[in-house]
This record gives sequence, structure tokens and C-alpha cells, in this order.
Amino acid sequence: MMDTARVYFVDARADARENLLDKLSRLVEEVGMPSMFKRRELVAVKLHFGEYGNTSYINPVFVERVCHYIKESGALPFLTDTNTLYVGTRTNSVSHLETAIKNGFSYATTRTPIIIADGLRGESKEYIPVEGNYYDKVSIAREIVSADGLVVLTHFKCHELTGIGGALKNVGMGCATREGKLSQHSSSAPVVEPDGCTGCGVCVEACPVDAIDLGEKAFIREKDCIGCAHCVAVCPEGTIKIEWNERAEDVQKKMVEHVMGALKGKEGKVVFVNFLLHISPVCDCYGFTDKAIVPDVGILASHDPVAIDTASAELVCAEQGLTGTALKEGFHKGEDKFRGVHPRIDWTVQLDYAEKMGLGKRTYELIKL
Repeated sequence: MMDTARVYFVDARADARENLLDKLSRLVEEVGMPSMFKRRELVAVKLHFGEYGNTSYINPVFVERVCHYIKESGALPFLTDTNTLYVGTRTNSVSHLETAIKNGFSYATTRTPIIIADGLRGESKEYIPVEGNYYDKVSIAREIVSADGLVVLTHFKCHELTGIGGALKNVGMGCATREGKLSQHSSSAPVVEPDGCTGCGVCVEACPVDAIDLGEKAFIREKDCIGCAHCVAVCPEGTIKIEWNERAEDVQKKMVEHVMGALKGKEGKVVFVNFLLHISPVCDCYGFTDKAIVPDVGILASHDPVAIDTASAELVCAEQGLTGTALKEGFHKGEDKFRGVHPRIDWTVQLDYAEKMGLGKRTYELIKL
């Protein structure tokens, strides 16, 4: 691996001679995307469709343009994400697809089909061996594993648990199954909220290890729970909740080890594109979008997830912070914007750990196009 990774960059300025779509075209050509894949290869385009009510996810017209270049090689792209750990509009594949269409990701706009990577209720998975400090195997969505290549499109932003939401998070959390997500976020079993439980028994039938007792209310025996989180998805009342109790530092490191599993076997077949547009204070999993904390920056592309996230964070921090936003401090150019929103989160943990685990380099050459 080279000591310095290449990160390609186009800024967000546009005019009548060249709009941002044209700039994106130059970017994906420069990073070599059209020649990366072979005829008939199935390429997963990993993105976030946005929770319904959120408006800061990547614009579908950008997604269509990227897929156009994948198709130029004769490869067959499909848009994909995994079902969520929490109960929302993307908990299962039916509501997930409905949400994606409502948010503009129809075949008419992207010219590309959507396949939810972890099955109807998040049960479609593969255990991938890794040499980590937290895991010896990680649970990755089956269609991510099966894909011949991976194009990772990320709306770069702040994140309330990892500080930054970049390519590493998009892959590490976004390609993990519900089981993988639970193991990253929580050190304990899900909990049934008794006030909402009707005693219907659906969770009892769904539990693969019979770890749920049913009296008037359901009760999960933590000592027997294997952490698959299938009960969270099937509860018709949405009353089985996650204990979000893992430390931020450990979440970031666990996330990185899931990146190791998701990228395994895809060497030379992965490219990352980060969109530094409407850089919001929290992730796109919320059903709303708050004001951006800095002006739009541009779009980056690289084959190195560590380098592209490092470059993205540094470009954001180089901007002047916007007043009247969630940014509390760090307004001056060069100051840490992410800690200005989430002061207790050291977002560099994921970058340092990913470099240590061999996923890429923090040193990079920024090539402005």
C-alpha cells in the first residue's frame, strides 16, 4: 500500500459552463470507476436512502450519474442499504423500499434497481472472519458479500455517536446486519417496554434460541440472548428497544472491524465517493434535516476509505462555521466543527484505528480537478 493515498476533489462551485453533475462525471472518470468493473459483474452501490422526512441524503440525480459510469463497463449496478436496528421507516425491506421511492430513488430517476442487502427483515447474512480486537467474525449483509464490487456513496456529515459520518461508517454500520449493528451499539440484550407490550407472542415465535418468556408481557432473558435483534424487527407494537450503552470509542472501533469484513475479498473493486453537501449536525437516520453547519464544500473520490474520510473532515474544519445552526463553538476556519457540535466525541479514533487495522492511510494527496 502506498504511503500517501490519492483523494480527488471537485469543489461545490458551479456555473452555466459546468454544473455539479458535470463535475461529478470528471471525478468518477479520474478515479477510474468506468474501468474498475467487468461485463456482467454485479456492483453494489451502497448509499443511505434517508429516513422519511429527512432531506439531506444524496440527491438521486447524482446517484444516476454514478451508475451511468458503472454501466459503461458493462457491469450491472444495484442500489442498496441494510434495514435499521431501530424501529422507523426502514425497519424492514417493504417499508425501506417505500421510503426510498418516496425520497426519490425510483427506477425512473436512477435507472437502477434497488435490492435491500440483508433480506426481508434483516435475516440474510454471512459471517465473515476478521482478525480484530473485538471480533473474530462479523455479521455482514449477504448481498454485500455476494456483490462483485462496491461503490460507496456517502453524505458526509456530523454524527452524534461517531463524531463524523463518513465512508467508514457507511460501510461499517451500513453493511452490517441488524445483529452486527446491535453488537456495535450495545453491550446488552434488547429490552421489552412493558407499557407497550400486548403479550401477542410474535417475538417469542421469532426468537431463534427461545430466549423470550411470555406471561402477560414478554421478557428477554439476557443470558440466553444471542444478539440477533430479530425481535426488534418483528414486534408489531415497536416496543422492543435497544440499550444504546456502548462507549463512543468502542463503537468506532467495532465499526471499523465490520468494515474489514464488508470489504474482504473485494480488493481492487471498491471506490468511495463522499458528498460534502449540506453538512448536517446529525445523521440521515432522523426524520428531519437541520441547517448545515458550514457552506457546501464539494465531492471527493478515492480508493482509500481512511484517506477520504480524513480529507473530508479536514476540508469541513477548514470552512467558516455558520451561525444560527447546531454549531456551538469552533466557528473559525481551521477549528474542529465536529466537536463544535458533539464536543465529547473524538472522531479521530475511527481513523487511527482503521489505519492500524490496515484499511488505509491517513496521509493523502488532495488532487483538485
